[in-house]
Amino acid sequence: MVNFYAFVMLCIFLIILPGPDTAIVTKNTISVGKSGGFKAALGTCCALCIHTSAATLGLSAIIMESALLFSVLKYVGAVYLLYLGIKALWSLKKNGETAASVEVNTKKQLKNTSCFKQGFFTNLLNPKVAVFFLTFLPQFVESGSNTFFPFLIMGITYILLTAVWFLLYVSFINRISAFMKRPKTKKIIEGITGTILIGFGIKLALEKVHN
Repeated sequence: MVNFYAFVMLCIFLIILPGPDTAIVTKNTISVGKSGGFKAALGTCCALCIHTSAATLGLSAIIMESALLFSVLKYVGAVYLLYLGIKALWSLKKNGETAASVEVNTKKQLKNTSCFKQGFFTNLLNPKVAVFFLTFLPQFVESGSNTFFPFLIMGITYILLTAVWFLLYVSFINRISAFMKRPKTKKIIEGITGTILIGFGIKLALEKVHN
């Protein structure tokens, strides 16, 4: 492995860039609470573990080489993001309820909403993550060397950095939750988040197959 510190710095930059994972964590932190945000983040990290294993074992390369597999994963992921986005926009209809009702619904949502699954499937069904691992990690491995352990170490490093970032991010969102959960603010944020998720879904659906 070469330029490990450069790899870490680039990872930090890439992780803090807003994407579908950030949108899901934000949505669940605001709508469910701190535990919801952490569960969504945990789901994302678990999906990254699978992507790391796939890249290490060469399974991601098979997906990239197969137009059919890439397309199936791409469209399933796109549909899932569209579903979450539309669901977030649909929930705006509830903002006309009383504060007491909202509180009851929030507690009920905490029990019924699977924040972990949303974070997990959003990341797992995104083929661009697999493409990222196979195009980004090899740049930090010496040519001709075995990639198993370098890929594994870099994958674990990326997962740990992601976990630390979301830990800080969720804590920050939760700290300003009083402002974020005001009816008008929450309505705006849920609308933006839903629109962003739909946008990511459309963008993913239009993604070209990598050969």
